[in-house]
Amino acid sequence: MAELEAIRSKDLYWISSVWSCMDYAFKRGFKPDLERIRKLLEERFGTEVRSEGDRLQLNYGALKSIVVWIENKRLNVVTQADPAASDAVILDTNKRYRDFLEDATGYTAKQRLQMAKKEVSKGEG
Repeated sequence: MAELEAIRSKDLYWISSVWSCMDYAFKRGFKPDLERIRKLLEERFGTEVRSEGDRLQLNYGALKSIVVWIENKRLNVVTQADPAASDAVILDTNKRYRDFLEDATGYTAKQRLQMAKKEVSKGEG
């Protein structure tokens, strides 16, 4: 978690082949509740979810680390990829991760992409 402190700033999004930091809005009716998010992580990934303060952390498949928290009514996720993971493991992990995000936020991958594009266009204008 010490590594996470270095990328804590809301203005800093370090995206590379190994690390990714994103935040997601919740659809109406999808509560920004950390206990609900914990249950979804456990269901989707079937592994132990550790708590450290207001952060949930786990590792699964092609992700060495997944750290999740709620800030300003948004779901924040930092992932660290395992570049050595096989294609089959990557596909399985990606499906579980997409399903988790949809269950947590209420938005499909397509809707999340559209919202991200809108955010980028707002910043350009």
